[in-house]
Amino acid sequence: MSEARTYHEQTRIDQTMRLREVLKTLPPFAKDYFRAIEPKSSARTRINYAYDIRIFFHFLMENNPVYKNYSIEQFRVEDLERLEPVDIEEYMEYLKVYERDDELITNSEKGLARKMSALRSFYNYYYKHQIIVKNPTLLVDMPKLHDKAIIRLDTDEVALLLDFVENCGSQLSGQSLTYYNKTKERDLAILTLLLGTGIRVSECVGLDLNDVDFKNNGITVTRKGGNQMVVYFGDEVAGALAGYVEGIRKNTSPLPGHENALFLSTQRRRMGVQAVENMVKKYARQVTPNKKITPHKLRSTYGTSLYKETGDIYLVADVLGHKDVNTTKKHYAAIDEDRRRKAASAVKLRES
Repeated sequence: MSEARTYHEQTRIDQTMRLREVLKTLPPFAKDYFRAIEPKSSARTRINYAYDIRIFFHFLMENNPVYKNYSIEQFRVEDLERLEPVDIEEYMEYLKVYERDDELITNSEKGLARKMSALRSFYNYYYKHQIIVKNPTLLVDMPKLHDKAIIRLDTDEVALLLDFVENCGSQLSGQSLTYYNKTKERDLAILTLLLGTGIRVSECVGLDLNDVDFKNNGITVTRKGGNQMVVYFGDEVAGALAGYVEGIRKNTSPLPGHENALFLSTQRRRMGVQAVENMVKKYARQVTPNKKITPHKLRSTYGTSLYKETGDIYLVADVLGHKDVNTTKKHYAAIDEDRRRKAASAVKLRES
């Protein structure tokens, strides 16, 4: 009998199979590009790039008179260099708002930048390999990204959120109360873990029971790219995890294939990323209705708190699993909310 695959192994297999299906909807020559970027990108990134590049070819078929009678299979690599910079600029404008399958789709600055980055990377592969001699994407300015305020929970909001999860049962009745009692220990453990370690939601749902080491207060997480790392946690996280593991998790019989999963759904399957995101939003909107809190915002909350307590940006980068410390500096070291708040009372408009 073959050994059961881990969550991350199965995820890679599923994503690889999904990518192959998406590639069938792209021009045949596109496979060379995706084969080339495989060693330095994740399957998820390649899938997103494939979707983005498919939008580009659909745009050409729908809006460019040269390709209005084309099918996706008719495109040849030479078509890439037939386009002018103005065609790329028209595509960038198109991406801001367009229709697909009777649905109106818009792209934020970030979404626009990603799609243009995918197209430039696609062109660059064929240009570098001298398969095409023109690269019009190099003559078009990429969209500018404006800095946005980092949304996170304040210290008092963290306490309010955890207190709410622990005590909101008194406000519920009927089926809502029954569901709450079934999931309270699990939800509290997940929220405490995310807030107390800063791990990604994908790392959280991928945890197995044997990844938790209560003796040393550490969890073994699989980072982006497949690297494993031990992330240590404090007593509050240990208490919440132990309460869940020794409580409802111990008394639940998982479905076949989910026996090792740390966090189970009410259907006794490993929880997915979407389920955790929905759970976080459900509780957070009750406590901080003016902030759109997601698992990633809990990660930002942890990173900010760790930096304020230690002042060590390299430690923050290491614990969060950032490959480039500049990413960490941009998000945490460059913003000092406490100093900024002092500015509010520093200037007096009238003498009292």
